[in-house]
Amino acid sequence: MTATGRQRERQPSADRYLPYILVAPVLIWLGATLIYPLASAINLSVRDVGIIGTEGAFVGFANYTDVLGDTAFLRALGKSAIWVVGNGVVQTFLALLAAIALAQRFPGVKVARIWIILTWIVPTIVVVIIWRWLLSTSGGMINPLLVQLGIIDRPVGFFGSSTSAMVTLILINSWRWFPFVAVMLLAALQRIPEDLYEAAAIDGASAWQRFRFVTWPLLQPTLFVLGVVGTLLSFNVFDIVWLVTQGGPGSATTTLPVLIYQTAFKAYRLSDAAAMSVIATVLLMGFALAATRALAPREEQR
Repeated sequence: MTATGRQRERQPSADRYLPYILVAPVLIWLGATLIYPLASAINLSVRDVGIIGTEGAFVGFANYTDVLGDTAFLRALGKSAIWVVGNGVVQTFLALLAAIALAQRFPGVKVARIWIILTWIVPTIVVVIIWRWLLSTSGGMINPLLVQLGIIDRPVGFFGSSTSAMVTLILINSWRWFPFVAVMLLAALQRIPEDLYEAAAIDGASAWQRFRFVTWPLLQPTLFVLGVVGTLLSFNVFDIVWLVTQGGPGSATTTLPVLIYQTAFKAYRLSDAAAMSVIATVLLMGFALAATRALAPREEQR
């Protein structure tokens, strides 16, 4: 027997189990907040439960068949896709502009970097109240401003049509979250060596060329990760949509989280809502796994 083996035999049992003891609180927390709720949702989705607290008969995959054949579910899934893509494009564009501006050296830049995160700190209900007042057709500030600028002839109901309601919600949510993305991009910009910009300037590269061939390629890993995380978070947004439009007008802004809420607590079809939740979880897990696989080759090349 080697010296290492004898040392392991003499190792106290407490030290041997210490790693498991240290990991146990995290495993318990994950089980309580992730595994148990998911298992409960799966169990609920294969039963026929309408009211909280009732047992419900076992129906197997009947709820999944009904949900996948429901046009309301497919429509909400499409609305969620529009919501995610719209938020991703607008937030990334605004955040990139803000990050590039904040990366420059100018008087008050430290104050500006702190000031930009205020919209992210403000509670969601306050954001909703502010924007509903600003966009109101009676007493709001946006409509009179647009009329004075000659952009519109008369006040517009931003939440009155299907197209404008979704676009307005995307803009509000993007305004709410783009500062967080901007801070992440700013950190990535500050990691880019100044030598690269100096070398590009010496070679005669313009500002656009420096951005295209230096800044943009080096921001790709950060943008990719933010895109994956942002997609997962945006897909599950419920509060702003519900507080502003409650899925209206009609079903114009009824994303999947809103439909799940309506199905569970307004139509009293808890099992159908659980089936929708499980399907959404599977879709998001598939997206996350595919994104991780796509990121792996990049990491190997680096």
